[in-house]
Amino acid sequence: MEYCLKPDFEEVNQRFEAFWHREIFDRPPVSGIRFLIENPRRVPVKTYAHHRERWLDVSFRAEQIAIDLANYRYPAETLPVAWPNMGPEIFSAWYGCGYEFGETTAWTTPCVDDWEDDAKTAVFDPEHPLFTATMRFTKELLQFGQGNFLVGLTDFHPGGDHLAALRDPQRLALDLIDHPVFVQEKLKQSTEEYSHVYGLFYELLRDAGMPITSWTPLVYPGKYYIVSSDFSCMISPRMFEEFFLPGLIEECRFLDRSIYHLDGPGALKHLNCILGIPELDAVQWVPGAGHEGYAQWVAVYQRIQQVQKGIQLDIDIEELPMVFETLRPEGVWFSSIRGVADQQTLEIVLRRIAQWQ
Repeated sequence: MEYCLKPDFEEVNQRFEAFWHREIFDRPPVSGIRFLIENPRRVPVKTYAHHRERWLDVSFRAEQIAIDLANYRYPAETLPVAWPNMGPEIFSAWYGCGYEFGETTAWTTPCVDDWEDDAKTAVFDPEHPLFTATMRFTKELLQFGQGNFLVGLTDFHPGGDHLAALRDPQRLALDLIDHPVFVQEKLKQSTEEYSHVYGLFYELLRDAGMPITSWTPLVYPGKYYIVSSDFSCMISPRMFEEFFLPGLIEECRFLDRSIYHLDGPGALKHLNCILGIPELDAVQWVPGAGHEGYAQWVAVYQRIQQVQKGIQLDIDIEELPMVFETLRPEGVWFSSIRGVADQQTLEIVLRRIAQWQ
C-alpha cells in the first residue's frame, strides 16, 4: 500500500501492528502531529441556506477534505485519514430516527414511542437517503484517496447508544426496569444488523485496497473499530453487565481489533467489566472537559496495563517524564502530544520515546 501523503506507511504500519500485540517494533507509535506545507492550496468554500444542505453536499465535502489533507505533512505515525463524518448518531438515522444537522454535529429524535407498535419498524433501511448519502460520501472519498490518503469508516454507535437514540436515554434507563424483554430483543436484533452494516462499508474499503481506520486513526488490515457505550454512564454496573456487556463481547469477537471508547468519569465504574472482555485489545480513556491531566488518571492507565490491554494517550509534552515513570512502553499509543510545534522538537521527543524501557 502506497500513499503520496504518507510514503512511509509500511514502516508506520509495523509500529501499529506491534501496538495491537502489546509489543514494540522500535518505539511506541506517535500520532496527532502535522505540519502545514509551504504554499498550501486554498480550500474552497460554499454558502448554504441550511446546515443540512452543507452536510449532504458530499461531493463538495470530499473535495474539501482531499485539498485540506494535501496541505499538510504527516510525520511519525500521524496518518492522512479522511472519514465520511455524518454525525455521531447516523447509524440510528438509518433506522428511522429523525436527524437534525447543526454547525459541527448532528443528533437524532427518537422513533420508538411504544415498544410494541414501533420497535418492529425501527430496522435498518438500506434505501434510507442518509444511508445512501453516507455510502456515496465514502465512495467519493475513495476516488480522491486512491494512492493519496487513507479513507476510513463512518461513526457507528450500535448497541446501547443506538437504543438510546431510538428510544431516548432517560426512557431507555427506565425501560431496563419496566420493559427489559423489549430492550433485550432489540439489542439482539440490532447487533446482528450492525454486523451486516459494518460489513457493507468494510468490503467497500477493502475492495479499494484500503486498510481499516476511522475517527480514531488506528489502522489494521482486517476488521477494526471503536467499541463504545456512552449510555452506560446512566446505569449501574449490574444493569450494564446484564443488558449491554453481552453485546459488547459479541462486537469484540466480530472484530479483529478493537479499542473501547470509555467516555467520562461516569463510565469509570464499568472499567473492570470492560477489561474482562478477552477479545478487547485497547482502551481509549476520555476524562472529559475539566478532568484533563495525566497525573490524576495514572491508576486508571496502570489498571489497563495490568490486564494486558493497550492504551491510547493524549497528553502534553511536559507530561512525558511521568508517563515514562509510571507505564511500560508496550501497548502504548500516543494519539496526541500537545506542545510539539516543529520538526526539531518532534525529533527530540521521538528519540526520547525510543529510549523508554
